Amino acid sequence: MSSWWGQLQASVGFGSQSRQSHSRFTARETYASHTDEHGAKYMDRDDFIRAIAPHREFYAQPPERYGILFELADLTRTGRISLQEFVDFETVLAQPDAEYDLAFRLFDTERKGFLTLDEFRAKLGSTIEAGGAQIDFNADWFRIFFGKNPPPERVVTYEEFCQLVKGFRMERLKQEFRHFDPQGTGYITPDDFRVIMLHVAKHILSPFMTAHLSELAYNFGGKITFGHVQAFYNVLRQMDQVERVARKAISESASGLITRADFQSTASRLLHFATFSPLEVDMVFFMAGRDPEDKTKIVSRPPDAISLSLRDLTRLFTPAFGHKVPLVATPLTPLQEVLQSGYNFGLGAIGGAIGATVVYPIDLVKTRMQNQRKTPGQVLYRNSIDCFQKVIRNEGPRGLYRGLAPQLLGVAPEKAIKLTMNDLVRSRLTDRETGVLPLWAELAAGCAAGGSQVIFTNPLEIVKIRLQVAGEAAKLAIGAVPRVRAIHIVQELGLLGLYKGVTACLLRDVPFSAIYFPVYSHLKKDVFHEGQRDKKLAPWELLTAGAVAGMPAAYLVTPADVIKTRLQVAARSGETTYTGIRDAFVKILREEGPTAFFKGGLARVFRSSPQFGVTLASYELLRKAFPLDLAGDTDKEPTAYEQKRRHTLRVINDLAPFGGLSPRGFQPTRLQSKPVL
Repeated sequence: MSSWWGQLQASVGFGSQSRQSHSRFTARETYASHTDEHGAKYMDRDDFIRAIAPHREFYAQPPERYGILFELADLTRTGRISLQEFVDFETVLAQPDAEYDLAFRLFDTERKGFLTLDEFRAKLGSTIEAGGAQIDFNADWFRIFFGKNPPPERVVTYEEFCQLVKGFRMERLKQEFRHFDPQGTGYITPDDFRVIMLHVAKHILSPFMTAHLSELAYNFGGKITFGHVQAFYNVLRQMDQVERVARKAISESASGLITRADFQSTASRLLHFATFSPLEVDMVFFMAGRDPEDKTKIVSRPPDAISLSLRDLTRLFTPAFGHKVPLVATPLTPLQEVLQSGYNFGLGAIGGAIGATVVYPIDLVKTRMQNQRKTPGQVLYRNSIDCFQKVIRNEGPRGLYRGLAPQLLGVAPEKAIKLTMNDLVRSRLTDRETGVLPLWAELAAGCAAGGSQVIFTNPLEIVKIRLQVAGEAAKLAIGAVPRVRAIHIVQELGLLGLYKGVTACLLRDVPFSAIYFPVYSHLKKDVFHEGQRDKKLAPWELLTAGAVAGMPAAYLVTPADVIKTRLQVAARSGETTYTGIRDAFVKILREEGPTAFFKGGLARVFRSSPQFGVTLASYELLRKAFPLDLAGDTDKEPTAYEQKRRHTLRVINDLAPFGGLSPRGFQPTRLQSKPVL
């Protein structure tokens, strides 16, 4: 990227590094509501929580839970966070293993770089909710890590602590199950199951799952085994994989519904090693399936009889079923908003202009071939190649670009309204229950896109066509033809005249878009497998899909293009004139035969396909050469920084789900990126 572009972005606060630095400092300034005796702003606990709690959550997570991170950041134990403390904390939070690093700091209060069993016990012993199982620190599992009594016990390093945290989840689950099954029957009640999950996994349960835990348990006859408990917990821990598999399976389903077998088949293909057991799949379908009599309840049928839509499954991994999650982006200044809109519009316009310029000579040849009559004395060109050669010979290379200016003028608004309308209609016609867009809806979206663009294309087309054919008249002296300019054509036609042949233009553009957009979409999905295994298409794949989709679309609408050209061109002395679409169709068929309707058809294919390819290629190259990274896109996934904050709290909650851990006793030394070992 050129230095001037980088300097320009920096001057207005653009660029990822600039924005990250800006957001880290301005977040403190924005949320800090207090001023010390020296006039410097600082955050108290509430300010810190508002600044640090992620705006985008997959699971219900009360903001107050982030108070424990405040205590880690408050090095001076004064109940306030200075600018330097805030920056130091976020520096640690940006590390790859931040979630484990900060959890380790809660236990290693003396910063020794290791833990004993007594230190681990002292920290966790007071965090258990009333009614829950007291942790048995003499269990074999703990002794595997810390060794057996009598002392000296071995110590656990930071790296071993990370593994201990992961294993502790399942050990906690086992001890909770034994607590509610004191007789050792191997069964617990549905209410016990609910209590266990609220003790161990409340921080990773969606609201819908939390409300229906007991109903799920009754699907197993009211007797819950440890296998049921373990399977359900495993599903919770792998909910991101559940979502990935479910979305993929649904995208491949014609009906937008999937069965248990569909889910398992997709999982076996998509996940190489982390597969779901049959009981884990049952848990997914029991929880996501809705009772047909009462949509607020979970289904009570066997899993094999359940079919799920994307909306059903969404209840498992969104924070509030039935409510759109507000996604909050970093606010942009008015200048940034204007420049962002101009950036997107400008690159699209430049890419479209480049594509139109590259293929314009083909378009000129196509127009002249379509305008050529077969009557004696009017046949100027034998074929497209002969036309190209004669234009060069009689008008020079510049003659190939006659009428280019008005074409470029219309590229930006034409492409913008066409693409926007297609996306808008597709989104409105997509089935909200299944996420499926039927073929008729794809065709309707394409028709709407093609129809909407005519308001721009027809005036520009008529001016372009008259400029394109004016050159041959002037050079061959067919009549006394003065030099023609675009402004003269506009003045001659007037506003209504610019829309001459608009019906024929609709007959061309509406079918073109109705063919092009569905073919393009299915080529990306079915040929290049976009979205499979999270695949993102390479530029050459997008270009190929765009070019191939343009071939049938361009050729099949050639008859409408021929009629439009004949209606919009200014007929010369002795040439056949047309009063409308029907008149043009009848006269062309009678005088020139049916093949005349496909004049310039190959030229249209050779123009349209490369034009889409070149336009997309130019757009991609421009985006790479002049990247603009703004925070205004609210549809993006949570940022890596937001994920770090959420994952850090999740690791801490895995140890003590009710937030009982506290950094009390943590030494107020400078936060470092790694524990001192």
